[in-house]
Amino acid sequence: MDTTTLRQGRRQGRTAALTAVAALTAVTALAPMVWGTTYFVTTEMLPAGHPLFAGLARALPAGLVAVAIGAALSRATAARNGSAARALPRGAWWWKSAVLGTLNIGLFFPMLFISAERLPGGVAATLGAVGPLFVALLAVPVLREHLSVRRVAWGVAGVVGVGLVVLGPGARLDAAGVLAGLVGAASMALGVTLTKRWGRPEGVGPVSAAGWQLTAGGLFLVPVTLVAEGLPPAIDGRAALGYLWLGLVGGLIAYVLWFRGIGRLPVTSVAFLAPLSPMVAAAIGVGVLGESLSGIQVAGFALALAAVLAGQLPPRGRQAGRAVSASAKVPATALAPAPAPAPATASARTQELQVAR
Repeated sequence: MDTTTLRQGRRQGRTAALTAVAALTAVTALAPMVWGTTYFVTTEMLPAGHPLFAGLARALPAGLVAVAIGAALSRATAARNGSAARALPRGAWWWKSAVLGTLNIGLFFPMLFISAERLPGGVAATLGAVGPLFVALLAVPVLREHLSVRRVAWGVAGVVGVGLVVLGPGARLDAAGVLAGLVGAASMALGVTLTKRWGRPEGVGPVSAAGWQLTAGGLFLVPVTLVAEGLPPAIDGRAALGYLWLGLVGGLIAYVLWFRGIGRLPVTSVAFLAPLSPMVAAAIGVGVLGESLSGIQVAGFALALAAVLAGQLPPRGRQAGRAVSASAKVPATALAPAPAPAPATASARTQELQVAR
């Protein structure tokens, strides 16, 4: 085989690997985009004054369904391969699932809602956009990655872009609200980073793993919701459709896609997809609620989108080679459906309540 043929083979292999990464990234990006619909569903379809119940309704039923689906898939795989089925956590994965579920869902939601109650929605969304920066910093001690100055710079640009889109002239700061927003962003960032570090047990699929976390986060939310909001509200047909969307699409499908992407893609790249949530919320405000964006907000939208795209660029040098090599192992069949910043829209009306993920 001559040198030209070898070079062509390497180029084709690299192209195939990059294509697989791009496809998997696009599928993973659907999760924060779906979470961007949460504000519209919450304000237009659900009973007012029960944001924690909305989070509970999204997490716990979706987690139980995911565990059931994962169990069925595990039994089918075990019967086909002659191996033992594994649907529930074992050993250390009981506490690992509890930790991940609490960080990614159970703790993230209360902190988000405290921030939303004490701050204008635009401020809360901007604090949530700090998440990718936290992930980039946590990846150094937790994942032993080198600190990427380029990604930190783009992370700052993403925060600025989201801020330009959602911050209004009447934005005010409250110390407790700011602290809650930062704690929520840090909780999500640590949960995402630990999800990448611990991965999944051998023989456990992404549906089961997502189900463990959703169930753990939902169980954590049960007493918090009862104490903070009391009994669940009355649910009519419109609200039932809203909760179904939050639980089935925003919970079960979106979190499976999200955790699956974390397992297969660089964790900082996945984290940089999070600003898509407030961007989609802003787009819904314009397209559905009849709102408008100023020139500055359009510029912020473009800057945030540029930060999202820049966050997907592979690292340079040896790390780039390892990333592409690892991505080449991602099979095409793996691209089927497997804490983000709070969504926000431009007007004062859509900044009254921020409910993310």
